[in-house]
Amino acid sequence: MSIVIRVENLSKYYRLGEIGGGTLREDLNRWWARVRGRPDPWLKVGETDHGNRKGDEIWALRDVSFEVWEGEILGVIGRNGAGKSTLLKILSRITAPTSGRALIKGRVGSLLEVGTGFHPELTGRENIYLNGTILGMTRAEVDRKLEEIVEFAEIAPFIDTPVKRYSSGMTVRLAFAVAAHLEPEILIVDEVLAVGDIQFQKKCLGKMSDVGKKGRTVIFVSHNLAAINQLCSTAILLHGGKILINCNSAEAVSYYMKQSVAMEGRKDWQNGVGDEIRLLSVELTDDNGQSKSQFLSSENVHIIIECVVCRRVDSARVGFRLNTVDGVTIFTSEDSDTLGYINYRNHGSYAVKAVIPKDFLNEGSYFITVGCHVPMVQIIFLEENVLCFSVKSINGIGGFVDDKRKGIIRPKLEWNIIRNN
Repeated sequence: MSIVIRVENLSKYYRLGEIGGGTLREDLNRWWARVRGRPDPWLKVGETDHGNRKGDEIWALRDVSFEVWEGEILGVIGRNGAGKSTLLKILSRITAPTSGRALIKGRVGSLLEVGTGFHPELTGRENIYLNGTILGMTRAEVDRKLEEIVEFAEIAPFIDTPVKRYSSGMTVRLAFAVAAHLEPEILIVDEVLAVGDIQFQKKCLGKMSDVGKKGRTVIFVSHNLAAINQLCSTAILLHGGKILINCNSAEAVSYYMKQSVAMEGRKDWQNGVGDEIRLLSVELTDDNGQSKSQFLSSENVHIIIECVVCRRVDSARVGFRLNTVDGVTIFTSEDSDTLGYINYRNHGSYAVKAVIPKDFLNEGSYFITVGCHVPMVQIIFLEENVLCFSVKSINGIGGFVDDKRKGIIRPKLEWNIIRNN
């Protein structure tokens, strides 16, 4: 086993100045308007004149250093704007760093954006050969992989159709199949897989796992933390262009989640969230109505969702989803579980309450996502990971003794002893 990627003090600097409108015509018109003291002619509704950005700068990456070993599957996580995509573009040789260097050993196959590396006028078959040529493969080598690629992408009837006529999902399927099957030593995959359907995402995760087992290296960027935990052995967390933590994936995901959501017992929205039904607050309390974010396993966790109905909405449901710190869903519950199929909600303010029973959750930290929807019709509001709370497990018989058990939940079941003789 050897090091195949070595990143040393990598930095990338962007200057947000006078140009960058997208076309030369836009830039010239914007510059001429500024000279005459006129507003930006290309402003959209609700935007302010960004001429004041002159001289602004941003470091997309700052002094990033890490190593990746042969056969390792590395996850890259972080919020939008943390520098993940910039890092992958540098590793893929799409853009150059401002300072530092990235040393790479072997051929790199990248899947960064829908359609990247594909010529829209060429057919799917022709693009497969084009990408193989770019990777330095011979026609005979691509011939041996062609049938496997087409079968994996599930686009056999359209393989001789120009890519410009493909849907985004078809393009992603073909792009991933090409990147994974043309045998690059290093496979780089961005969040683009979110475009595909659920079954194809599972197939892609399985394929990336197989690639790693065969001794090739994978770098995987995703907001799907459960997938990062499942697939990756190690992960790095980027924040503001810098590495906050570089360790095993479980620790990195847990650290990221706890940093992203404060441990608190209540979350308020001053103006509400949603249209017909507006979310006002979510609160966690104990049996005495005290707001808190730390519970014992012997305590009930009360979840109170306050909302106001601005316009009557037939069949609307309010509920929550409970997740672990690594993004695994424990369960989802809605008010219709008890109240039945709600035919209407009249105008007014409501507090919707539910209870997670004591002796149900194991020791650990948990995240609450709340939402309101009309099934198969409309999502009225959906707020991800609005609250984080922790549970400390105790032994109900022996008192305050650590009683953490294996598994996500720790229900107390009814046991009986029956003597047979």
